[in-house]
Amino acid sequence: MLTTTTTRVLEPGDLAAALAVLDRDPVANAFVAARVKVAGLDPWRLGGEMWGWYADGRLASLCYAGANLVPIGAGPEAVRAFADRARRSGRRCSSIVGPAPATTELWSLLEPHWGPAREVRPHQPLMVTRSMPAGITPDPLVRRVRKDEMETIMPACVAMFTEEVGVSPLAGDGGLLYQARVAELVGSGRSFARVENGRVVFKAEIGAATDLACQIQGVWVAPEHRGKGLSVTGMAAVLGYALREVAPVVSLYVNDYNTAARATYRRVGFEEVGAFMSVLF
Repeated sequence: MLTTTTTRVLEPGDLAAALAVLDRDPVANAFVAARVKVAGLDPWRLGGEMWGWYADGRLASLCYAGANLVPIGAGPEAVRAFADRARRSGRRCSSIVGPAPATTELWSLLEPHWGPAREVRPHQPLMVTRSMPAGITPDPLVRRVRKDEMETIMPACVAMFTEEVGVSPLAGDGGLLYQARVAELVGSGRSFARVENGRVVFKAEIGAATDLACQIQGVWVAPEHRGKGLSVTGMAAVLGYALREVAPVVSLYVNDYNTAARATYRRVGFEEVGAFMSVLF
């Protein structure tokens, strides 16, 4: 049977159809869905284009093309179409990230044109929980970061990003975009920390949030405080905020080689439900 397929940049009038695709997997799509539900599909507000792949006139798959290139609900044919558009457009993103099967295929098609990557992380377990863990008391000193504490939280955020990604977020524009993102999370009440003597010893953010699911990111413990169990009780505290105030499902994804973090998340009740892949430039 022949099918007619096409790919195009979505417009604001396509919002309902795009949300229907995103809501098919609210956990895996939390990052992009959160942006779309706030900004719509206008590229200026969204921070990038949303590409749509149509089969027989029906929107079937998406690809967010902004600072990240993110395939969404994309099978092999949609991935090939998105790779062709990305190749013709040229690389504008700093990473490709998304569910491992689609992202693996997308990178295999783009690597001859965009490679080499600075780093490829082929398997990053996606973990979720819907409840608080039994037998763990959340750290009562983990609290929301206040708007007047930007100077307190920023060094910890920069340290976490540099340790996680391998480059400083202050490079390039002097950190203006990164500082704006941290300020956005603080301002929206989604940045949490334990502060002792004016220094952050634990922090995490609810980086993406919809009414269906949210995603914890940026988990970090100051090096001199590691091994004391602060990550377990701190994560339990942030999880409590997330479940009470944000969404019924909480997710995160983690590098497979970070065995300590994976053990922490399992202790707090997270279970692996899939995997992401990241390609860093």
